[in-house]
Amino acid sequence: MDLRGNRRRFLYVMGKRAYFIIIIAFVLVLAPLFVSTALGQVQTRLRIIEASNVGSSIDPALRDVHDQLGSLFNFTSYRLLKDEFLSLVPNRPSAINAHEGVSLEITLTKQQKKTAVYQIRILRKGSEILDTKVRLSPGKTALIGGPKHGQGSIILAISARF
Repeated sequence: MDLRGNRRRFLYVMGKRAYFIIIIAFVLVLAPLFVSTALGQVQTRLRIIEASNVGSSIDPALRDVHDQLGSLFNFTSYRLLKDEFLSLVPNRPSAINAHEGVSLEITLTKQQKKTAVYQIRILRKGSEILDTKVRLSPGKTALIGGPKHGQGSIILAISARF
């Protein structure tokens, strides 16, 4: 009877430890998701697109925004120049070299449950040529017409996941 009691106690203690280990594993795996949300981090995708009327090609990487591009802009050709994935924290600007003397600064200014607000500044040789705000819902993409580039213009495609 003493062996049975010890065995039961052993199994009880091991069961508690296993439960504790499983909880710790879940916390370690899921903690980064909760921490990034708690810190207000927003996963942001910024695509820099060259739009022109030279030719009629559409970069395959832009298929998901092709319909939006066609309905908002009057160009026949769209080419992806840069595709950036950023983890933005509120009020910390992130600078990106867009192309030939043009840079942009993107700042997450506010994050709420269903929207993220960005401040976007485009600079050419240090002088500001565009300053705008964009409000995005998760999974949506906003398109912003930018400066002239070659025989066309630059278009920014911004999307957010949070």
